[in-house]
Amino acid sequence: MENAGKEAGGPAAASTNVEAVPGSSNGNGHGFVPLVTVVGFHHARGPEVESWFGAEEGTDPAVDNEWPLLPFMALSDGAHVSTEDFSYFTLLRPGKGSVPATSLFGISCTRQMDASQLLNRPADVTRSTVQKAVVVIADSPQFFGMLRERLGVVTKAWFAQREFTDTEILRRFQESLREEKERGEGLADEDREEYLGMSLRELVREFKSQTLVLFKCCLLQPKMLFFGSRCERLCMMQFSLISLIPGLIRNLQDCADPDLDSYEKQLVKPTSCKSSDRNSLLTYMGLPLQIFGKGSLFGPYTPLQQLDILADYGTKSYIVGSTNSLLLQQKDRYSDILINLDNSTINITSSSLRAALALSVADRRWIDFITQSVNDTWDETNPGRPKTMGYVGSEEFIRLQFEEYLLSLISAVKCHNYMQHHAHNPRMLPQVEGDPAHDFGDDWIEAWSRSENYRIWDRYTDSHLFDIVEPKHPCAGGLTIDDVQKRMMEQVKEFHLDERFAVGKEVLGRNLQAGREKAGTVFNKLYADMEAFRETQRKKHEEARREAEKNGTPVPSMVPDLNGARQTVQSVGSKAGAYIGSWGTWMGEKRKTGWGRSNFASTHSRKEKENTSPPIRNFRAEKSPEQVSQPARPWPQESYGESLFDAEAGAGHPNPGLKKSPAAHPAPHPSKFHEAIDEQVAVPPAAVDEATASSKKWEESSPKKEDADRRAKAVAEAVEAATAAPISP
Repeated sequence: MENAGKEAGGPAAASTNVEAVPGSSNGNGHGFVPLVTVVGFHHARGPEVESWFGAEEGTDPAVDNEWPLLPFMALSDGAHVSTEDFSYFTLLRPGKGSVPATSLFGISCTRQMDASQLLNRPADVTRSTVQKAVVVIADSPQFFGMLRERLGVVTKAWFAQREFTDTEILRRFQESLREEKERGEGLADEDREEYLGMSLRELVREFKSQTLVLFKCCLLQPKMLFFGSRCERLCMMQFSLISLIPGLIRNLQDCADPDLDSYEKQLVKPTSCKSSDRNSLLTYMGLPLQIFGKGSLFGPYTPLQQLDILADYGTKSYIVGSTNSLLLQQKDRYSDILINLDNSTINITSSSLRAALALSVADRRWIDFITQSVNDTWDETNPGRPKTMGYVGSEEFIRLQFEEYLLSLISAVKCHNYMQHHAHNPRMLPQVEGDPAHDFGDDWIEAWSRSENYRIWDRYTDSHLFDIVEPKHPCAGGLTIDDVQKRMMEQVKEFHLDERFAVGKEVLGRNLQAGREKAGTVFNKLYADMEAFRETQRKKHEEARREAEKNGTPVPSMVPDLNGARQTVQSVGSKAGAYIGSWGTWMGEKRKTGWGRSNFASTHSRKEKENTSPPIRNFRAEKSPEQVSQPARPWPQESYGESLFDAEAGAGHPNPGLKKSPAAHPAPHPSKFHEAIDEQVAVPPAAVDEATASSKKWEESSPKKEDADRRAKAVAEAVEAATAAPISP
């Protein structure tokens, strides 16, 4: 391992790393000198630390501080798919002597290049590409925005040398960081927060109203898991979110390990407030709300090797990010809420958390206003700055809006607690109408009151904060028509309903036009056919008229003879009535005797029923080889309730679907359409005589064939006379 500690100051630099200067805003002390290290990917051993700059000669800070996961944090999963990527992570620096344990912050720039471009290719480089990361470890992420730009330039210049053994540029980079630290550059501006690279405009643009959901979710301190394929964007979104809590970026000394709790131990309850001083006001109001205290963890990029810390019993809450999709398969185990940056979705797995994060009417009105401000000033070429170059919709505008919301929230909660404590005296606060905390969501207020940061805030703040800041939601009020209209317009824009309706309207218009054209064509053709028919009739009449004039006969008229037609219709009607009457008589006879059987069959069956003699015919069921006595089918005038599924019941089983209603006629034998005859039937001579007599009687009562032909001919003649059109027989 190469060590550049001697060039960077040797033992002096090492001693600077150990000693801490009290009074740091971040609780880390100003004595920690930033370290620079190189992490490479070995084809056999995986990610490993190659060299350190700024450490004492012969020492390895990764071993001394127990950072075995440093190489995996510097080289993120999926970094090989991009030419350049950045990773942000946290490290625990153990306590040594009088120096307490605290959190350190790392930023790495990962690049790769083709191995064939190296001037001197080492023997252990067996892959086609070389991947390395340059890492800076500092005591605060406050100036990571500027540091990120410098680190990117240095890493690019080092790779451009095509010779990784030449590390002079990295050594000088670490020396410049150390000198700036010793001169105290940036300490005077520590109260001025830097947020370069953490775009709130992109956060609001992407998540819209869900941005407020994520903000309020952070205050509840659940287990939040961010997922995304790009590591830098993944980390920046988390920093953007926690930066919405004023002063939290400068107080992350306990975020690297759940066992750290130095912030609360050093916290003192303020006794005075200078309203003209913003920092004094925020401190008196109890800000920042410390969401990373005992039992909490913050890891912008967390490798899979660190999952044991997430699953540890002492880890109650965390905000972490991962680029490995394996965590998506175990989201129920490792998260209460999952934020997928690749498809911009939020999945809340905890039902109680889902109920608490439901936005109130006032919340939705407030976040819709901010979202609209960002959308109206959005510039695709420069997303971080409004296209109007104005204040509304800018990063500072969004940040101050959330600060106002948070101050109103904690003031309303204090007022809510005070009103509950003095419920016996409702006139204690006459200037306050109702419960101001209701506009922030009752379920959320109840859930927040159980969180760890609420306990710290409530303990170290005055009970009359509502005397400093008005306890009222910035957009207090009930639901109005304007809220509904704005929400509907946002939904239309979000789902592109206006574009879909425009396309549907265009398609419908084309279909209606095509249908109108087709209908017009059909009507025009029908009208043309009618005109052609009329023209043909007129020509025929003209020819008939000329023929009549030529022969000296009367000219036929095109006007119909109504009297003749009326007489013809009456004649046809009487003849048709007589014909139908004969059919009616015949149908009546058939109804009496039964369809498909003669009078003899009916009389003979009734006699056999009365004598209770055995049947003269044997019937065989179609599905049973045994000879059974099937239930008789009903006559047309008898009422039966019969199931279609029981029509072929087996022998010996009564048909449950056949229920006979009371009737005057006995049950006859089955019709010939439903029976199978096994043998010849012997008919007695008396029965033959009776059948012959019945047949003669039927022939006398039935209409003769000559009469039927005569009637049909008469009807045809009548119709022909009425329509003047011949009917073929």
